Amino acid sequence: MPPLTSSSPASPSPLSRDFVVTALRAAGCVFAEDEARLILAAARTPDELTAMVERRVTGLPLELVLGWAEFRGLRIEVEPGVFVPRRRTEFLVEQALAHAPDPSVVVDLCCGSGAVGAALAAALVGVELHAADIDPAAVRCARRNVAPFGGQVHAGDLFEALPGALRGRVGILAANVPYVPTGEVGLLPAEARDHEPHVALDGGPDGLDVLRRVATEAPRWLAPGGCLLIETSERQAPTALEAFAGSGLSARLAVSEELYATVVVGLN
Repeated sequence: MPPLTSSSPASPSPLSRDFVVTALRAAGCVFAEDEARLILAAARTPDELTAMVERRVTGLPLELVLGWAEFRGLRIEVEPGVFVPRRRTEFLVEQALAHAPDPSVVVDLCCGSGAVGAALAAALVGVELHAADIDPAAVRCARRNVAPFGGQVHAGDLFEALPGALRGRVGILAANVPYVPTGEVGLLPAEARDHEPHVALDGGPDGLDVLRRVATEAPRWLAPGGCLLIETSERQAPTALEAFAGSGLSARLAVSEELYATVVVGLN
């Protein structure tokens, strides 16, 4: 990696686009040109630019360097210690809107940054939005992201965090639960393994512990015709479908080959 604080007549200025691209490419950033454009646009001072490039080349995810992630056209604030929303999860939002186009209440469970709830509220008119997470950093971050939509964020473990008055009223229950098997967390890319909370990644021995808990309780909270949607992996999908069916939900699988996304949908 080229030094970030010095240059020679034969090398680009440390503040130039070419220098930033070179530094990012040397650090292994596949989309160095795109990342350089975003970092240069975000930096307000030369010192801030240098610091942002240094954080990125040491492995901090780009979204945490910038302080935001794009999700379904929204700029979602993120901060260190909070799970960064993935583009594949946009498919979960699409499926929710397709299966329940006119809900009165939306719940974003295991909300992380609140990206799913914010995206659903942005696409729906007059919806009552609630989100919940067990991680205080996620709750703090989600509150900023759902505030423009009048959303409320609750701290606690799954349904225990939600107001009891929501039972039987939820039209869309979106739960982007952790689903990486415990033994595979160490195999994740360093950006996730080293910089995101393990509570947002580790789903237990087979990755489905939290999914089972949510599926078991969901029918008590869903409105008639309401739907539960959870992202999982292709490998885990058959077992996840069984968990949904075992709780009394009418379960089906939705798959996006383009986004490499697998979502289990359960109708109440």
